[in-house]
Amino acid sequence: MSNLSRTVGVVVGVAAVAALATVPAHAAPAAPARFAMPALSGRYPVGTTDLHLVDRDRVDPWNAARQRELMVTVSYPAAGSDGPRADWMGTGVAQVADAVLSSEYFLDVPIGSVDWDGTTRQARTNVRVAAGEFPVVLFSHGWGGARELNAGVVDDLASHGYVVVSLSHTYESLAVGFPGGRVEYGVANEAELDHRKTAIDTRVADSRFVLDQLALIDRGRNPDAERDPLPRGLDDALDLSRTGMFGHSYGGYTAGEAMYADRRIDAGIDVDGAMAYSTPEPYFPGEAVRHGLDRPFLLFGGDFVENGQAVEHSHRTPEFDRTWADFWARQRAWKRDLHLDRATHYSFTDLQVAVPQLSGLLSPRRQAGIVGTIDPRRSLAAQHDYVAGFFDLHLKRRDRGLFHGPSPRHPDARFIV
Repeated sequence: MSNLSRTVGVVVGVAAVAALATVPAHAAPAAPARFAMPALSGRYPVGTTDLHLVDRDRVDPWNAARQRELMVTVSYPAAGSDGPRADWMGTGVAQVADAVLSSEYFLDVPIGSVDWDGTTRQARTNVRVAAGEFPVVLFSHGWGGARELNAGVVDDLASHGYVVVSLSHTYESLAVGFPGGRVEYGVANEAELDHRKTAIDTRVADSRFVLDQLALIDRGRNPDAERDPLPRGLDDALDLSRTGMFGHSYGGYTAGEAMYADRRIDAGIDVDGAMAYSTPEPYFPGEAVRHGLDRPFLLFGGDFVENGQAVEHSHRTPEFDRTWADFWARQRAWKRDLHLDRATHYSFTDLQVAVPQLSGLLSPRRQAGIVGTIDPRRSLAAQHDYVAGFFDLHLKRRDRGLFHGPSPRHPDARFIV
């Protein structure tokens, strides 16, 4: 279900992403196209910082010469908005993203046509954390993706009063930029069954390790490998007694598996991801699918378009994704299946922001193939509202009424029963 991972694995080769990043641009425009991130919908300005975390008790399964290293981004409610805006994507990651996203599987434009490196987020650096304690939410990206590709929904959730921690899963992510300019590229191959199993096991371990590191911050310690200063007030802002997790694609699968493995996670969302490391045959569903969860979980899907026909991703279409149907039957706590009509898999990433602003480069058909035909503003508004509303309901005990039935504010969203 992930075109991005297929692009990495099929077009550029699993071990060749680094080489692709050095391909020169041919016939690219003199002035690359740019796009802007939308305004935040919550009441808080947002601050952000990156952390370099090293798990000294774990050898990296993708690189036995190293201990497991992660880069995470912490987005948080800020006391002000006087700091500079954060880069959406660092230069090293942006070079790889440019090569992959420019390919025929996505934009089909010359490399260098889009200034992925020049975009900034709404979140700001070097700003103090707002006063108070806030629930914590983890975010996990899709296979072959990058945490940067979902910065929009992460920052928006933070603006509603959450500390949101987005993970890059090193060597499985498209690319991960580390301090000092080091970039580690993806080596995991989605076509290999053992790689997919290793990936989900590693992702769950990554998620649990990050929760451990957040507990250290909560106790006043700094786990950053370089000991770079943490944002002022971060240690007082974490309410780890209220923790959630969500993810896109394989990251949604990760959210369910991490919840099953770790009771510190109170509620979760799978955004358009099959919950198995192999499907349809052989069928190896996750533990959350096999046993269900005893805490709230939301399925949030779009359409899959093949040969001009749209298939609804929901628990009612087991011929498309058996895992959602099996999870639905076994889920033991609050559950909803929310569908966004005319959205596609990549409508749930920042491509929903970028692609409509690149209309000068792309045909309407190309745009629709990437992010569907849903109105982009309505798509983003629905995603941001339902994600924040879900965590408001289950982490803050604040019911905004969004999950009682259809909302006139979001005509493209409907509940599958």
